[in-house]
Amino acid sequence: MTKFAVLKNVQPQPELVRENIKKDPGFGLYFTDHMAHVRYTLDDGWHAHEVKPYGPLVLDPAAAVFHYAQEIFEGMKVYRHADGSVWTFRPERNAARINKSAERLALPQISESDFIESIKALVSLDQQWVPTPESEADESSLYLRPFMIATERFLGVRSSHEVDYYVIASPAGPYFSGGIKPVSIWLSQNFNRAGAGGTGFAKCGGNYAGSLAAQNEAAAQGCQQVLFTDAAENKYVDELGGMNLMLVTKDGRLLTPELGDSILDGVTRRSLLDLAPQLGLQPEERKISVDEWREGAANGNIVEAFACGTAAVVTPIGRVIGSEFTIDHGEEPGEKTMEFRKTLLDIQYGRAEDKNNWMVRLA
Repeated sequence: MTKFAVLKNVQPQPELVRENIKKDPGFGLYFTDHMAHVRYTLDDGWHAHEVKPYGPLVLDPAAAVFHYAQEIFEGMKVYRHADGSVWTFRPERNAARINKSAERLALPQISESDFIESIKALVSLDQQWVPTPESEADESSLYLRPFMIATERFLGVRSSHEVDYYVIASPAGPYFSGGIKPVSIWLSQNFNRAGAGGTGFAKCGGNYAGSLAAQNEAAAQGCQQVLFTDAAENKYVDELGGMNLMLVTKDGRLLTPELGDSILDGVTRRSLLDLAPQLGLQPEERKISVDEWREGAANGNIVEAFACGTAAVVTPIGRVIGSEFTIDHGEEPGEKTMEFRKTLLDIQYGRAEDKNNWMVRLA
């Protein structure tokens, strides 16, 4: 395992400033004192492993990332347990996914050991930035953003021969402000997020850039998120702009769209499917049409809906609004939705036994 050289920030944030940020961090607004970095070149492979002061990047205007969008990223969280120790959740799955994304975007793959060591090196140095939850309702954590960008100075259309990998960290509160209440979802009928053979399964910025027009449309309709359907028929549920989707049926099934070229293999998604039998539900991954959801909600066969992801954890869905109909799941979170949420968070924050050995200690 490669060790990361450490160059400490000689001007870290003052303790008072840091503690005030941790009290009300918002999401993605503030960043810790350091970042991890690994350099790749065609001749030398991955090298120059280091943790250094957080700060602006210097890139040539001809860097490939600006012109051909050759970049990928991950999202993870770090949790402080009651004894003061610091942990993360299933990092090996993030490592596998970033490499799957790298393969699709023609970027070099990074070893699982380098990926996990980059996180450990950064968090061990910046562990004072990890918030201490004040109660079980406090979901504060340290959000990690590993990312990889093509940095070669070259305007030819080919995969870059120079790449930089970074990890930055940001103290974070809830993704949706205002407490745990059902969100409204806009059903996009003018835009598609991804299609067969595309990059929908990869975690790359272009997927999110392509979803923003639809997200703006959703906001104009008073909705917090947008729901995309399949690009081929605009018939089957795909995923939300930044989260996976799950439905709970009256007869005890947990439904979610099956993975394919257009759906991200979410770590939270997979974990909830693994937990479902323990909560009395049978997981079922398959195609789900909008009509099945609409009719199931109307006749009582589909009783709950929720979004899930690293940032949003488990977020209840109250309404899905289309141009010609509304799917209504009510103003209160569903029972199973909240049970999933509590079960997952209790594992992540060390309040429940980690029977699946999902947690990895960082500091």
